[in-house]
Amino acid sequence: MIPIMQPDVNWVSVLEYHALRQRNRALAVFGDQTVTYGEMLEWSQRIAAGLAGPGLGVGAGDVVGLLSYNNTEFLATIFAANLLGAIAMPINWRLAAAELQFILEHSQARALVCDATLVPLANEALIGVQHRVERIAIAASPVENWHWFGDLARELPGPSMARNTVGADVIHRLMYTSGTTGRPKGVMLSHANLAWKNYAHITEFGFNRDDIGLACGPLYHVGALDLITTTMIAVGATTIIHRTFDAVAVIDEIERSRVTCIWIAPAMVRAILDTPGVDARDLSSLRILIGGGEKMPVPYIERLRTTFPNAWLADAYGLTETVSGDTFLDRESTVTKLGSVGRACAYLDLEIWDQAGVQVPSGERGEVVLRGPKVFRGYWRDPDATAAAFAGGWFHTGDIGVQDDDGYLFIVDRLKDMIVSGGENIASSEVERVLYEHPAVIEAAVIGRPDERWGEVPIAFVVVHGGVAGETKSSEATVADELIAHCAQQLAKFKVPKAIAFVEALPRNPSGKVLKRELRNPAP
Repeated sequence: MIPIMQPDVNWVSVLEYHALRQRNRALAVFGDQTVTYGEMLEWSQRIAAGLAGPGLGVGAGDVVGLLSYNNTEFLATIFAANLLGAIAMPINWRLAAAELQFILEHSQARALVCDATLVPLANEALIGVQHRVERIAIAASPVENWHWFGDLARELPGPSMARNTVGADVIHRLMYTSGTTGRPKGVMLSHANLAWKNYAHITEFGFNRDDIGLACGPLYHVGALDLITTTMIAVGATTIIHRTFDAVAVIDEIERSRVTCIWIAPAMVRAILDTPGVDARDLSSLRILIGGGEKMPVPYIERLRTTFPNAWLADAYGLTETVSGDTFLDRESTVTKLGSVGRACAYLDLEIWDQAGVQVPSGERGEVVLRGPKVFRGYWRDPDATAAAFAGGWFHTGDIGVQDDDGYLFIVDRLKDMIVSGGENIASSEVERVLYEHPAVIEAAVIGRPDERWGEVPIAFVVVHGGVAGETKSSEATVADELIAHCAQQLAKFKVPKAIAFVEALPRNPSGKVLKRELRNPAP
């Protein structure tokens, strides 16, 4: 019998392909720095040689942590790790030291590449890590007790370093979830997962090498990294990278550089639309605007269509576990299917299941489950969580959704966000939708609070124009009464919030999702 050889699907092969055919085309632009495809390949080869050298000894299967703001070193480190057959691990730089420590411990990271400004955070976290983690600082000059990233990229003494051949199931990247439901879990994304994601998104949007992407969200998140950057690289296009998000800078960049595609979370959308004078700017070059993270209020959708007159406003649904972007709302259905996140992308099966694992008819609520080659391999060092996530052979997202007769998906809620009051189910998103319709409300989040009589009752956290948080009790009570009366006109009595809490802003993760865990269990 002839053995079947595993095909080589190393992510670096895409870089090699474009470096050979369009060596001088810009892969990334960061401030006044432009890195071409040819330069990125040579740079990542030198970094890989440094990582594998006697001082660090990184090899196939090792985890290379990456704690950094957006920059070109971020991309080069991922390529360098994959070139060695190692696993890149982008880390949320908003984490506390204890959370970072947990991730470094749990992942058993061999090395940590860190932005110089984040070295104090990393040093604090590394104090409690039990195993040795090699430290590499991205800095203008060497940092005490850290290897210098600049030394990794020194000239190779010999021929270019050959990349490691990897099969479809080899892990390309490890990404820890935001921890909205407890301890973060390490999502294992394979090289094949990334390849199939790229294929699906290129098919969906028709991306090509003439596109110009803007990565203005954090690259440690699949939104900026995978809905834009890795897809742009896959087609040989250019990505402009911003170190951090700034609404004015984004508007300026789109107008100046004629950006064609962008991913922005809901909070970023609001910041852009609230920028004075934005409607007078020439943002007509944008053809793809991918959103998602939470339902967008209708007034914002209408504003977006005016501000970005030529853009396809593609509301999306996706997860870290699927390398982002599982469904997209097609351009023709922006109005007719308002509120939907669209239909499944290529090579992805999507169904709605009840609690018994049986598919429900269209129009009925249930859990969204997914199956396909872009769905992750499982959770790192957590077989129990992996088994639970894939019960019945499909990935259980934990999201409650409804599909209409045309296959369009509407996300209703998270399973754990369903409020059960007196035996009645209350979808928090339904109450939030009504609150958003009040002209005073900017943001709203509804959770269940324990109640002796009803088990749970809905409580709303609200941000309003002008703000009342911290003002007199009488002013808060007046606005609260008004909002409760507004809800009572449109909702059944048991769905009406029993209390309104005013806050300056809702806690969110980088994708824009509200961290309801922090609302349920506020820090002391």
